[in-house]
This record gives sequence, C-alpha cells and structure tokens, in this order.
Amino acid sequence: MSVLSRPEFHDEAKAFEHVESILWPNGPVCPKCGSVDRHYALKGVRTKPSKKNPNGVERHGLYKCSACRSQFTVRMGTIFEESHLPLTKWLQAIHLMCASKKGISAHQMHRILECTYEAAWFLCHRIRLAMASGELSPMGGGGKTVEADETYIGRLQGSPVKRGGSAHKNTVVTLVERGGKARSFHVDTARMGNVMPIVRANIAKESALMTDESGIYRRASQDFSSHEFVTHSKDEYVRGNVHTNTVEGFFSIFKRGMKGVYQHCSEHHLHRYLAEFDFRYSNRIALGVDDGTRAFIALNGVKGKRLTYRRPA
Repeated sequence: MSVLSRPEFHDEAKAFEHVESILWPNGPVCPKCGSVDRHYALKGVRTKPSKKNPNGVERHGLYKCSACRSQFTVRMGTIFEESHLPLTKWLQAIHLMCASKKGISAHQMHRILECTYEAAWFLCHRIRLAMASGELSPMGGGGKTVEADETYIGRLQGSPVKRGGSAHKNTVVTLVERGGKARSFHVDTARMGNVMPIVRANIAKESALMTDESGIYRRASQDFSSHEFVTHSKDEYVRGNVHTNTVEGFFSIFKRGMKGVYQHCSEHHLHRYLAEFDFRYSNRIALGVDDGTRAFIALNGVKGKRLTYRRPA
C-alpha cells in the first residue's frame, strides 16, 4: 500500500483509531482521573452548527468517564489538544516532517495541508516538541566513541550584520556517538565554562572523546577514558580513527536544512529546530529506522506535551 493511500491520512475515524492504538495500547485512559475501565464511547455526537457546517461535524473518538463524568478523546493531554485541524492532517504533517531529511518549511506544509500559514507554523513547532526526547542517560560507554564539536548559525538577536567571524552568530554544540545518536545544545558562547559541563553531563566517562584542537577541550582527558583530537589548523582531518567527520556530517545536514529549507530561524526557536534534526539523525535508516517507524516514534512523543500560542517558547 502506498504511504499516501493509508486510511488514517484521509479518514478521520481511522485517524483516531490509529492514534488510540499507539497512545492507548491497553484501551482508553481518562486523562482527568486515570480510569482505565469505567468509560464508554459516545456515538453520533456532533459539534454545534455553524455557517460553514449547518449540521455540525461528527466528533470522533469521544468517550465519557463514569468515574469523574468528564468527556475526553485521545487528543487530550497531547500536542493535538485544542487544535482545530483534523487528526488526518496532523498525521500527514508528522509523516512529512519525519520523512524529509532536511525538514519541510511551514509554507510548504500550509500548501500541502491547505491550512493557514500560521496554523502550519504552529503545527510544526508542536511536532518538534514531540520530537524532543529529553533523554538524560549518558551517551557512549565502554569501547564507544563520541565526537564533540561546535558550529555557528544565524544571527544573534540585536547584533549587527557582519561578514566573517562568529561573534554575531548563534553557537551550537553537538555530541554524536559513532553509529548512534546525536544531541545538540544552543549555548551563549563557545567557552570551556559553557561547553564542558554539557560534555561531562551527556557522555559516559568510559567513552573515548574525539574533538578538534579547540582549547575548550584541553582538560577533557581527565574526564574520559581517552581524549584525542585532530589539528584542523594544520590541515589534519583524519589520523587513524581519530577524526570529527561524523559530527561534521551532522552539521552538514543541519546547515543545509536551516539555510536551504527554513532559511531563517530566530534565536528564540533554535532549540526546537535542533530537536528536530537530532530526532531524525538519531532515528535514521542506518540504525534500522524507516520513515514509518520514525513517524511512530514521533507520535509516541506527543503525550504529556502542550504548546500554546500564549507560550510559544
């Protein structure tokens, strides 16, 4: 079956069934009181009539809890809550963002989904929130190698436009486990006091650390099983298995997406875009994760996450 012909992308009832099967694998759960067995489905309930829909619109996936008497759907307590977009469009958007290696712009999303640009922009940010893993367990471990590096993107708010240099740009630090996942962080400046606490907190001490010759990492050998670096200033990029090519490959994808697809990103929202690129890299085909599985993982991340227009940060 073609991906585009999947029923949950076109049938609202099927979309609810699909999301319920993922978020409620053991059956509906009341988000208010947590009841799992004292509820019943409400069939044939419609929204209030309007000029656009004089007979109202059927409400799919609606349940009533016998314990607390509240009505609920699988949307509640997720990024879908209070959204006026059909669930079919949400699922299409999640698939598009998960399947596009370098991302998909809000303008493109608004044309594909036939919704307003504002709705598409906000929808994309909600999906990025679902993609953010929040994982705290250290990367690497015994016998594993983690690469660390910094890059610069965009322009700091209020700073003048300059050519060359990085003082006026946003600083991003990324850690990549070879053959594994990536984690990126937006920091104020690339200084030892900003970067090394992140490195120590996110990389297991048993790991081998690979960096360039930056002075930020000059004391890293005392924190990890080994620390080796290449000297880019002397045109040294690979020495045996010592290199930072993996993390630089991540930066290549990230910058092509930010410059070629998104074109502009404010400092305020940079952490969300980093979460998006980390998610796709950490769930890539080389790790056995295809587009459908990636969308399934993203859909699992919608629970317990809300983002409102009053709180866009």
